[in-house]
Amino acid sequence: MTAHNFHQTVLREYDVRGIVGDTIAEADAAALGRAIGTTVLRSGGSRVCVGYDGRLSSPGLCDALTEGLLSTGVDVDMIGLGPTPTLYYSVFELDADGGVMITGSHNPPDYNGFKIMLGKKPCFGEAIQALGALARAADYEVGKGTLTEIDIFDRYLERLMRDVDFGQFKVVWDPANGAAGDVITTLVKRLPGEHIVINGEIDGTFPNHHADPTVEANLEQLKEAVAEHGADIGLSFDGDGDRIGAIDREGRVVWGDQMLAIMAGDLLKTLPGASIIADVKASQVLFDRIEELGGNPVMWKTGHSLIKEKMVDLGAPLAGEMSGHIFYKHKFYGHDDAVYAGIRFLNAITVQGGDLHALKSGLPAAVNTPELRFDCDEVRKFEVVNEVKARLLAEGANMSTIDGVRVLTDDGWWLLRASNTQAVLVARCESSTDEGLQRLKGALVDALAQSGVDAPADL
Repeated sequence: MTAHNFHQTVLREYDVRGIVGDTIAEADAAALGRAIGTTVLRSGGSRVCVGYDGRLSSPGLCDALTEGLLSTGVDVDMIGLGPTPTLYYSVFELDADGGVMITGSHNPPDYNGFKIMLGKKPCFGEAIQALGALARAADYEVGKGTLTEIDIFDRYLERLMRDVDFGQFKVVWDPANGAAGDVITTLVKRLPGEHIVINGEIDGTFPNHHADPTVEANLEQLKEAVAEHGADIGLSFDGDGDRIGAIDREGRVVWGDQMLAIMAGDLLKTLPGASIIADVKASQVLFDRIEELGGNPVMWKTGHSLIKEKMVDLGAPLAGEMSGHIFYKHKFYGHDDAVYAGIRFLNAITVQGGDLHALKSGLPAAVNTPELRFDCDEVRKFEVVNEVKARLLAEGANMSTIDGVRVLTDDGWWLLRASNTQAVLVARCESSTDEGLQRLKGALVDALAQSGVDAPADL
């Protein structure tokens, strides 16, 4: 076996990801397979589940990854095409020793990558770097594993249906031509109420709109369909089905932290005092709401792997991110399954009166920006955040440094952090007044300017 060096940008904090044909290729997939297979075997395991999303490059990357895995002697259960949560579910359902999902998630069509489980836990941080080290040293086990095709689809649908407990809603579902399309199209035929699916065909070119529900422009088709059908709720999904977005009957976006606040209103009736985790981008309204409901709000780092680890540490039954990753350990496995989250969201609405519009309107008002993402070089983005943090520390600013900087002032708060999945900086501001929001924006713009970064036009 020859040594393999991954591009410096692809071994990320909580997954492996790059641009196909530029920073990531099938040779990388094969080397990653050998490194994962070796790690599983040396940990006492023998079997790994593999799945892939609907991107055009995914089947080729899947074949190369599988070849690498099998070459170590590890056995592969091939789950095939579907959303990332199906792969996560299969690791639990089949009691496998790990799993790999080939997916570019919410990124543009030319991106792709790998989400990895070792045992029943996410592989991230130092564990991902360790895979890179194995590849550089060509320190692999050698053997001949067995490939088995597994049809998990029906079992997964049955598992989803087990926790359905909602009323007669009219819902529009938009899988956005992503990998959750077949699951949603089949599932809705079994649900109570009336359900309409748009963009249900899996198409790796994403012909109708970008598959990222955190960007309001990507919800326009959903808004139109909700209005056309007189629906109560619209649900949207990202490219690999682990992130969810929602709108109410008037087309108002129910952001990820607002969805979590509504879900908390249901869960804390059953589990009073429970810890509920949200990432640093979430509104203060959410943390205050959890506390008002008798729960324990916990702010943590952004990133699906990091949140899942924190859930295990605290024994938390529910967690979520502004980006639409929702994690249920209560009745489920603790991973981010957007279709399952959609079911639990509909359950939570039912328990609290059945009107999403009223529930959103009942949340305390806050004046804030959406999540702002703007281009910054892959290496430079971390440097910028560190520079801003150093200046704020020198000034004695009141801030949290759990993930980037979240700066607290009398006006509210502003956030700056580096994305772990894209070459972008992420920012957000929130106040109780328009005037306060403008001052927070000004402080953020100034902080960026001092590091030679132009603020985004929508800031």
